[in-house]
Amino acid sequence: MSLFASLASGVSGLGAYSSALGMISDNIANLNTTGYKETRAKFSTLVTETSSSSSFSPGGVQALPQSLISRQGLLQSSTSATDLSIDGAGFFVVSTRGEPVDADSEISFTRAGSFTPNADGFLRNTAGFFLMGVPLDTSGNPPTNLVLTELQPINVSNLTSTAEASTSVSIRANLQSSQPLSAAVTGATYNAATVADSMAGYAADVAAGIIPPVNGVQPDFQTNIQVFDALGGVHTVTLAALRQTDNLWNVEMYVDPPSDITSALVGTGQIASGQLAFNGDGTVDIATTSAALLNPLNVSWTGGAVASTLTFDLGSDGLSDGMTQFSGKSTIISSSVDGATFGNVVGVAIDKDGVVSALFSNGLAKRVSQIPLSTFQNPDGLTRRQGNTYTVSDQSGTLNLKLAGFGGAGFVAPQTLEASTVDLAAEFTSLITVQRAFSANTKVIITVDEMLNELNSVKR
Repeated sequence: MSLFASLASGVSGLGAYSSALGMISDNIANLNTTGYKETRAKFSTLVTETSSSSSFSPGGVQALPQSLISRQGLLQSSTSATDLSIDGAGFFVVSTRGEPVDADSEISFTRAGSFTPNADGFLRNTAGFFLMGVPLDTSGNPPTNLVLTELQPINVSNLTSTAEASTSVSIRANLQSSQPLSAAVTGATYNAATVADSMAGYAADVAAGIIPPVNGVQPDFQTNIQVFDALGGVHTVTLAALRQTDNLWNVEMYVDPPSDITSALVGTGQIASGQLAFNGDGTVDIATTSAALLNPLNVSWTGGAVASTLTFDLGSDGLSDGMTQFSGKSTIISSSVDGATFGNVVGVAIDKDGVVSALFSNGLAKRVSQIPLSTFQNPDGLTRRQGNTYTVSDQSGTLNLKLAGFGGAGFVAPQTLEASTVDLAAEFTSLITVQRAFSANTKVIITVDEMLNELNSVKR
């Protein structure tokens, strides 16, 4: 009888709208959950097949959950350097274990990027999942192929102190074009290759406390530059200049004190010598300048540090961006040197490409790891798991690991968190609708019950 079918149809409505109420309540409960994706109830009919078009048998309704996982939440600013969100498609790869990925690892995916270091320095989110990344090589580059088994938990406290050797020195200075010639030049006694007649020899006597110096030639101009060896040691390199003739200067580079290196010109610390040429407009003439001043210099330090390769940038040919020769007084304008002395880790930074860099007290930033993003053909088909995470399913498609910004993956947004996608106004509206529908189905059950009672009263 269709009365019993109508009763079953009403019961199915109660069940469907009860499930819908559960989805709405879960959405409202997670209104402030970072990276939460709302779930909506989609209703589908239950049809009882019949061979007759003249009769109808009610079936009912069922509520199917639809997870809107691919929907982007609002990115909100955060003050923590390790709070992350994704601007675009993709998921962070997380693990339940703070160890490299292996057969026992439980890998899942999340948009909840509220990561903080735990007691061991590993980045974990509020659900306790470890953020996974790929280690970078010594040049700061990621591996060519991203493989899930190469992922490791990111640790921001196991980074050691570091120093960086100087490799490049840039100098901007003016040499006075009207500088009177030194007696060593007019007397043709200047010789950069000897201790007695070089500017390096003069500096060596000064460093040894021999005043007035016995050896060497006093330069017309000199400037001191600090450089660093691979152990973080600080050394002084002097660039000294002696006018030779119009548009031509003798230049020597030497380390002060000489005991800091093993020098070819014994006892002077000299590392290079040659002639610096200028054009008639005061700009540097690179073509005529001695190659010994422009080529990389191999400097062997004492004290155990490995040899350094220093390259001096004296300016561009025909431009006034380095050494110049004008009528003004000889003076240093600016100088810049790369490298840094010994420093300890003071913090961590993460950029939009997901590169994790250690920040040191000496001003260095060393790239140590990179956060890959996982993408799927159908992210809405992922399986929901505990802790606002997801796992691969038949409907989601296979996992694709990509670097941020490549192949459709979004960018990492540091110091931001993705808000929940729940719209409270929409949820309250749905709550009213579901409540009314639930009440209507109870009326169906009550009506069927009354009709059955009437049917029972036919027989007294």
